[in-house]
Amino acid sequence: MLEAKNISKSFGKNLVLKNISLTVEEGERLVIIGPSGCGKSTLLRCLNYIEKPNKGKVLFEGRDLSDSRVDINKIRMKMGMVFQQFNLFPHLTVLENMILAPTKLKIMRDEEAKKKAISLLESIDLKDKKDFYPSQLSGGQKQRVAIVRAMLMDPKMMLFDEPTSALDPEMIGEVTSLMQKLGDDGMTMVVVSHEMNFVKNFATRVIFMENGTIIEEGSADQIFNHPKNDRLKEFLSKVA
Repeated sequence: MLEAKNISKSFGKNLVLKNISLTVEEGERLVIIGPSGCGKSTLLRCLNYIEKPNKGKVLFEGRDLSDSRVDINKIRMKMGMVFQQFNLFPHLTVLENMILAPTKLKIMRDEEAKKKAISLLESIDLKDKKDFYPSQLSGGQKQRVAIVRAMLMDPKMMLFDEPTSALDPEMIGEVTSLMQKLGDDGMTMVVVSHEMNFVKNFATRVIFMENGTIIEEGSADQIFNHPKNDRLKEFLSKVA
């Protein structure tokens, strides 16, 4: 479904990603782990061209995102993204936040978008919050709204950038349970996460990054129970 070929990314003189290649197959739940500053979030943002790589290519369903003939906004509709800080508009209600993109982009009519949004809110037990503003929600509720807002666009893939990092520990389970359900339903997902217990039970494949490169990758069992690289072993010993 998605392929990154020899991706490099610099910010000024700081080389953040160094010649990274990876593939994501349909239905896969790929999780990227590693220490802070290793390039995890930058890699994720390069996958949907929020950040443009300095070198290399990203192909989604066989289409090169650097090709000037490709409508990157249409591609991004198929690649829902959920950020650390929710990114809900504070002056809009939950329902207004959800229907803004599909109605502005004329993907759905207003009533159709509202009907689907309310159905998604009902699926996460937040239908009664549809007329609330983000300031009236808990962190876990905000992030779950952000996730179903992305789902409203019917994406083929979901990207998650540290989706639980801004949450209190008691709220993390609300978000990871929803992500697990999406994965069980077959959604293709690429996730940057530091919640190792979640990663162990969620990921079909894990990538460990260090200093802008992929050091080791494999199944969750291989990475957590049979690591080969000494740096990975050191990392796991500190986060366990």
